[in-house]
Amino acid sequence: MTTRATGAHTPPAPAPAPVSYDPELAPGLAAFLDLVEHIPLRADTILANRRHFATIIPPIEAQVAGRAVEWENRMIPGPIGAPDVELTIIRPLDGTRHGTQDGARHGARSLAAGVLGIHGGGQVLGTRFFGTPELIELAVDYGMVGVAVEYRLSPEHPGTAAAEDCYAALCWLAANADELGVDRDRLIVSGASAGGGLSAAVALLARDRHGPALAGQLLNCPMIDDRNDTVSSLQYDGIGAWDRNNNDTAWTAILGADRFTDAVSPYAAPARAGDLSALPPAYIEVGSAEVFRDEDIDYARRIWAAGGVAELHVWSGAYHGFSGFSPDANVSRAAIAARDSWLRRTLGVTPRPTPAP
Repeated sequence: MTTRATGAHTPPAPAPAPVSYDPELAPGLAAFLDLVEHIPLRADTILANRRHFATIIPPIEAQVAGRAVEWENRMIPGPIGAPDVELTIIRPLDGTRHGTQDGARHGARSLAAGVLGIHGGGQVLGTRFFGTPELIELAVDYGMVGVAVEYRLSPEHPGTAAAEDCYAALCWLAANADELGVDRDRLIVSGASAGGGLSAAVALLARDRHGPALAGQLLNCPMIDDRNDTVSSLQYDGIGAWDRNNNDTAWTAILGADRFTDAVSPYAAPARAGDLSALPPAYIEVGSAEVFRDEDIDYARRIWAAGGVAELHVWSGAYHGFSGFSPDANVSRAAIAARDSWLRRTLGVTPRPTPAP
């Protein structure tokens, strides 16, 4: 004889145990949480978080102080029917700056590799100056010319508005390559977190619209899937940097009622793209101990399945954004070296001599 319980409640399955953090990264993670995620990101705290972000992003004047670079701001036409887009251009500054007559006299390559830099912040926070430190490093280390784009943020400008602004910036960079001293055959798009997701979206747009050819896409822990339902997203629900709750807030701001539906554009959430063939070579890196691990691994797998080129690095015990906040940790040094190796192989750049003191 069997009996059936009535009105019984089945408790939800426990969240999967998270991957442990590399102990060497623990101080950097604590600093990240204290400085960047001082206010939990929820629908009603987006504006407060923006104000907080404004206090932690150094002005460009401070970022370039003592560095051999020059910078300027430009306004360019935005997407059709949208406002103009503001850019900041970062160039190496010395006697061998690429694209100058003085550089030619010193035997430098006549044209520099170019990079469109797209900042992170969940598409709801930050400014282009959150991403300019990377462009300064690339200018100093490899003589590259960088362009940082001030894209529109959600929820005020939802859907594909951010991606369209970034694509407009890429088109401008390619069209003005001669003036900038940039080699059109050596253009990449680069970003971290939301910037990585937008970089992937720009690569899709360039392919689908037969736009500027990209030599590569550097996707650092990219935010690409609005569904937020992977094992790694469940492992970091309330844990670590940019946890599942922050991610949920950002995607709802970006997509609104379209979220989780077939109406979501791949130019907003690149993981939604049905076809990942014919894309520029991708460099994808992510920590094993963060929300985006599984969606990023799957994106690389799907590029390979479509016959494309992708280089995937999953860094053991690493939190979201680890190499920026824990740069001296062994795993961070390895990650930075791998990223630099890809740049050298993809763009043919070589490290520039360190100026004499």
